[in-house]
Amino acid sequence: MLYHLLYEWLQPHFSPLNVFRYITVRTAFAGLTALLLMLVLGPWMIRRLRAFQVGQFVREEVPGHQPKAGTPTMGGLLILPAVMVSALLWTNLTNPFLWLALFALVAYGAIGFADDYLKTIHRRSLGLRAKTKFSLQVLTAVVIAGVLLSLRGAFYSTDILFPFFKKLRPDLVIDSLLNGWYTLPLAALPFVVFIVLVLVGSSNAVNLTDGLDGLAIGCVAIAAGALTALTYISGHAKFAEYLDLSKMPQVGELTVFCAAMTGAALGFLWYNAHPAEVFMGDVGSLALGGAIGTVAIIIKQEILLFFIGGVFVLEALSVILQVGSFQLTGRRVFRMAPLHHHFELIGWKESKIIIRFWIAALIFALFALSTLKLR
Repeated sequence: MLYHLLYEWLQPHFSPLNVFRYITVRTAFAGLTALLLMLVLGPWMIRRLRAFQVGQFVREEVPGHQPKAGTPTMGGLLILPAVMVSALLWTNLTNPFLWLALFALVAYGAIGFADDYLKTIHRRSLGLRAKTKFSLQVLTAVVIAGVLLSLRGAFYSTDILFPFFKKLRPDLVIDSLLNGWYTLPLAALPFVVFIVLVLVGSSNAVNLTDGLDGLAIGCVAIAAGALTALTYISGHAKFAEYLDLSKMPQVGELTVFCAAMTGAALGFLWYNAHPAEVFMGDVGSLALGGAIGTVAIIIKQEILLFFIGGVFVLEALSVILQVGSFQLTGRRVFRMAPLHHHFELIGWKESKIIIRFWIAALIFALFALSTLKLR
């Protein structure tokens, strides 16, 4: 909104406002706007959550976490508006990818809200039934895949880019099967399945990581920061050509969206840092995970997302290995899953686990960025 007001409407009458045409300037303002919204409105939100008695449920088997029971949760109800308001203020609202990223944020946030609402308000400890929750996540991913297919050609490519390999770019839409619109579902099936795996995986991975004060939101800030750099590079013609990336000028506006996520994450960390005053709940973790996955898909860095969100991947893999091993052999690989609880049980202090996981997340993100040149 401010972009259109300041640049398109007022700039012809006041030339210094021309600075708002640059994505870098609007990226900085978006990050600061989201950060300030979180810092200013955070105390009010915490008071409201306490007034509504929206308290965190704590698993009894988690060591030392019982004092956290009753801490306000569903802080994602502030994260989402902060990201949305900041993005809407500083982006070009005619950009289709912006609206797709916002849709992912809101849709996965709505699923998380339903889950949190049942757990905290209706006192149903398991929230949404697993099948219902999974089905809604898959449905949202299918809708996003459908929108991307409609943009194929002019704005979007269904190729996959692989780190370290310049020429390996398989197309997930099998053009040889396309004989008309009625054959599109079959031809696009590999692409749709891939999108579902990425989005459901990324949203749940962030959700699983959200188990210690500041752990998940700190890793989100690092991942969103890395995506801010990647979206800018992908949307910049010269940088994209130099690094042999898909040239997608339209994705440049997502740089502003990613900066808004980064700012909101840092602002929430102010209140979520150990000892946490508020937790973000599923409404925050599912939304941010879904948004991160959607941005990675749009800029064609789905494979690189495994490195950008390396900590999230490790947390999710620990759960998969734990469940699989126990069902097949009756034995556990870790003392407890997700992975951060394993380190708690072997004696690491909570603050030490959080800081070390943040360091690991930063290393993963820097490695991901370095692979752009190693191709």
